[in-house]
Amino acid sequence: MGTQRVGIIMNGVTGRMGTNQHLIRSILAIREEGGVILPNGDVIMPDPILVGRNEKKLQALAEKHHIERWSTDLDQCLANPDDQIYFDAQTTVHRTESVKKAIAAGKHIYCEKPTSTSLEGSLELAKLAKEAGVKNGVVQDKLFLPGLQKLKRLIDSGFFGQILSVRMEFGYWVFEGDWQEGQRPSWNYRKEDGGGMIVDMFAHWRYVLDNLFGNVTAVSCLATTHIPNRVDEQGNEYKCTADDAAYATFELEGGIIAQVNSSWAVRVNRDDLLTIQVDGTEGSAVAGLRDCKAQHRINTPKPVWNPDIENPFNFTEQWSEVPNNQIFDNGFKVQWELFLKHVVADGPFPWDLLEGAKGTQLSDLGIQSWQERRWIEVPELKL
Repeated sequence: MGTQRVGIIMNGVTGRMGTNQHLIRSILAIREEGGVILPNGDVIMPDPILVGRNEKKLQALAEKHHIERWSTDLDQCLANPDDQIYFDAQTTVHRTESVKKAIAAGKHIYCEKPTSTSLEGSLELAKLAKEAGVKNGVVQDKLFLPGLQKLKRLIDSGFFGQILSVRMEFGYWVFEGDWQEGQRPSWNYRKEDGGGMIVDMFAHWRYVLDNLFGNVTAVSCLATTHIPNRVDEQGNEYKCTADDAAYATFELEGGIIAQVNSSWAVRVNRDDLLTIQVDGTEGSAVAGLRDCKAQHRINTPKPVWNPDIENPFNFTEQWSEVPNNQIFDNGFKVQWELFLKHVVADGPFPWDLLEGAKGTQLSDLGIQSWQERRWIEVPELKL
C-alpha cells in the first residue's frame, strides 16, 4: 500500500465557509482519518497550502491548525509543480481571473459556486479547462446532505409514483447589524460586490432540481430588496443594492412544477432552514437538511374544508420519518473525497465547470425574468 501526496492550493479559505467546511471539516478531517483510501489500497493524502490577501489572517489560521504552508503570492504557488489542485473559495468577483491563472498553470480545478459573475464568464472557464485537459469540479454540496440523500432514496425507489410538484422554502432572518450583528457578510447585500439572493442561491437550486427531479426548462422570478439599509462589520450603515429575497417558479422536464421561495428576511416556522416538499401521485415527502419524512397515499388523511369547526386533524403527526440506514458524513468532505479520487484515479465526477455554468445561467435568466416581468426559457448549455 502506497501513499500519494496531493498538493492543494486553497485560495480564499479565511472566510467562514472556506475555513469551516472546506479546510477544517474536509481537508483536515481527511488528513486526520489517514487520507482517502483507493480500491487498490493506496492512500491519497492531501497537503494544503493556504493562500489569500490578508497575511495576518492566513498566518493565524495556519498556526491554529498546524498547517506549515501559507502564502499571499498566488502566482508563486501556481508555479509550484508539486501542487496539482487549485481550489477557490473567494468571493465570486475575484474567482474568474484566479481560476484562469490556475488553468493556464495546468492545475486541476475545484471551486465554489457561482463560478463567475456571468454566464459568459462561467462558460469561458469550462472551455478553457476542457482545452487545457485539466480535471475540474464545482462544489454542489446540498446533493450530499442527509435529508436530500434520503429524498433521493425515495425517488429512486419509485415511492412518489409520478412526481407532480416541488415546493422549496429557504431562508432565515439575517439581522440588520444595528442592534444585533448580522450573520452574513455585508458584501452579500451589495450588487457591485457580487451579492444578491438570486446570484447566491439559484446556482444551488439549479443542481438540486436538475439532479433530483429533472432539468430546468423555464423560469419565472420576482425578487426584491426587503431591507434597504444595513450596518456593516465596521459599524457603518450602507445601502443594500442587491436583492435579499427571490420568489420563483420553475418548469422542469416531465411537466413538474417547482416553486422556490428564498429570503434573508423571513422568520422560520418550519422544521429546518431549507425544506423541500415533493408531491406525487403515490406519495409525498418533506426533506430538510438532515431529516426527511414521508406520507404514502394509503396514509393520507381526507380533510374537508369547514371553518366552522375545530380542525380534527393533527397533520404533522401523520408523516413517517425516513430512517438513516447509513452513516452520513459531512457533504463537503464527501465531495472532496470524490474529487480527489477523480484526480488521482480517474473516478467519476459529473459536477464539472459546465455543470457550474448551468447555475450561473439560471441566475442570469432569473434576473432577466425579474427585470422583464415574464417567463424565460432555459436553453441547453453546450461547449
